[in-house]
Amino acid sequence: MNKKYTVIDLFSGAGGLSQGFVQAGYDLLAGVDFDDAALRTYAHNIKGAKALKEDLFNEEKSIKDIESELGNKEIDVIIAGPPCQGFSLTGARDINDSRNKLYVAVVHAVKHFQPKAFLIENVPGMATLYKGLVKQQIINTFEDLGYAVSVTDKPLLAADYGVPQIRKRMFFVGFKKDLGYDYFKFPKPILDANHHIGTAAAISDLPPLVDTLGENVMEYTCEPQTEYQKLMRKNSKLIYNHVGTKHTDEVKWVISQVPEGGNHKDLLPGVGESRKFNEAWTRYHSQKPSKTIDTGHRNHFHYKWNRVPTVRENARLQSFPDDFEFLGTKTQQNRQVGNAVPPLLAQAIGEKMKEHLAIKNKMFQV
Repeated sequence: MNKKYTVIDLFSGAGGLSQGFVQAGYDLLAGVDFDDAALRTYAHNIKGAKALKEDLFNEEKSIKDIESELGNKEIDVIIAGPPCQGFSLTGARDINDSRNKLYVAVVHAVKHFQPKAFLIENVPGMATLYKGLVKQQIINTFEDLGYAVSVTDKPLLAADYGVPQIRKRMFFVGFKKDLGYDYFKFPKPILDANHHIGTAAAISDLPPLVDTLGENVMEYTCEPQTEYQKLMRKNSKLIYNHVGTKHTDEVKWVISQVPEGGNHKDLLPGVGESRKFNEAWTRYHSQKPSKTIDTGHRNHFHYKWNRVPTVRENARLQSFPDDFEFLGTKTQQNRQVGNAVPPLLAQAIGEKMKEHLAIKNKMFQV
C-alpha cells in the first residue's frame, strides 16, 4: 500500500481526476489535453507532473510524444475522462469508427503502454447509449486487450462519497489479467441521502461578497464552520478565485424572488421570461447538495445571496481543495471547474484501486 503507483491522465482538463489520485497517494507523471488554459491550471497545481498539450485524435503522434517526455518511466495506471461525442455503433467488437476517436485514443494508449490498470470516466448516458451496446463495445475492446473490465452497475453519485453535489458519473476500470489481477469492485458509498453535505456546509465560510465583487486572492474572514470546510481549507491560508459577477439590478431582483431550493417555476407570470428552461433561475438549497456544476455560471444561484456562485464556490461544491488555484479568464475557470471529475470521488476510486493493486502485487510479486 505504500508503493507510489505512476499515473498519466488523458483528457485531463484542469486535473480533477489527477487531484483525486494525488490525494489517494499516486505519483502523477503527466496530464494530457489540448486546452491551453486547463493545462496551465494543471501544471500550476499537480506538482511534479508534466502538462502536455497533445491532439489525442492523432494517437500515433501523441503516444510518441508522451513516451518521449516521460523517457523510460513505467506507467502503472492510465486514467481518462474523454468527452462523449458522436458515438456510433459499427460492431460488437469494433470501436474504431471515426466518430469514436476520443475513446480510441485511450484504447491505443492502453495497448501501447500496457499499464497494470486503467480508469475511464463518463456521463451516465453512456450506459444506455444504443441500448447499452456502446458500453458493451468498450468492455469487449479492453477485454480483448487482456484486461478484466468492471463497470459501475449504476452511475456513482458524487454526494454519496462526500461531495456536496448531485453529480452522477459512470466508470470503467480494468486490471491486466496476465499479471494475475481479477475484477475490480467499486467503493461503497460513505454517506446516504439523509447525510449528504449541503451547500451551506460546503461554502458558508466564504465571504458573502454583498458589497464587493471580491478579489482573485483573499483572506478568510472566519473560522471553518464544518468538517467539510476544514478539509477544504486544510492546506490553504488564502482564498483563490472568489470573484463575484456584476449583475444588473433587474437580474438581482429576479433572483431575489426565487425561494431557497426553487427555480423559474416559482416566479410570477412575466418575471424572468428570458430564461424558462429546466435549470433556469435555480437557487441552491442550503441543506442539500448543489445541482450538477456545469461549464457556465448563469443558471444556478447562491442559496442565500442574490448572485451566481463564484469559481471558488463551485470548486468547493466540486470538492477541489482551496489551495487548488484555477488560471485563465473567469469563463475559462468556470469551464475547467464544470468539466472536472470531483476530486473526492476520484480519490475514493483511486484508493480502492490501490488496494486492488497492492493485494495482487503481494500475491504475484508484480
